[in-house]
Amino acid sequence: MTTFWALIGLTLLVAVVDWWAVVTDRRGAEYVLKPLTMVVLIAAALALPDPVTDGARLFIVVGLVCSLAGDVFLMLDERLFIGGLVSFLIGHVMYIIGLLRFDEITPPLLFVGVLVVLVAAAVIGSRVVRGAGEADPRLTGPVAVYMSVISLMVVMAFGTAVPIAILGAVLFYASDGVLGWNKFVEPVPHGRLAIMTTYHLGQIGLVLALAS
Repeated sequence: MTTFWALIGLTLLVAVVDWWAVVTDRRGAEYVLKPLTMVVLIAAALALPDPVTDGARLFIVVGLVCSLAGDVFLMLDERLFIGGLVSFLIGHVMYIIGLLRFDEITPPLLFVGVLVVLVAAAVIGSRVVRGAGEADPRLTGPVAVYMSVISLMVVMAFGTAVPIAILGAVLFYASDGVLGWNKFVEPVPHGRLAIMTTYHLGQIGLVLALAS
């Protein structure tokens, strides 16, 4: 367990330095630190000696690897946006399967999760999908599908009744909401920093849920 917590601490340290690189616009450092954060977090998930279930860990780790691939796609070239979108979409499918392998699912909390994502979809999601379509009509379908899948991931996290899983999923959701708004609707003040902090903390939350 000591190794797990040491790696979680290292993940936070690397993430904080990455946030500094974002604030100071040091893109070269970001290219190293952003994927390195995920590499260390994957190591932490693998080092956890007694996860909630082995099946949950397997799918969460695969989701983390997909997220790492998505990070690389999105950093390399704007034209690789769809590659990044698909990588994260597959990652969320893995998270959904992993969350379903927690000890039990609580139906009332699933309902709460549904309410949360319906409000988010009405307030933010619809604008982002519309903005994506205006930027490039070919993006309307992929962005809508992606938002549906990440919304389901949030609902499943609520269903586990594990507070850190719920927090992690909501932070990840917030990160993608800011990213979509920033890219397709209008610039968000300090948007890149908001995206990265909520993204990293959300991913860490999902891994910590394995230790619940």
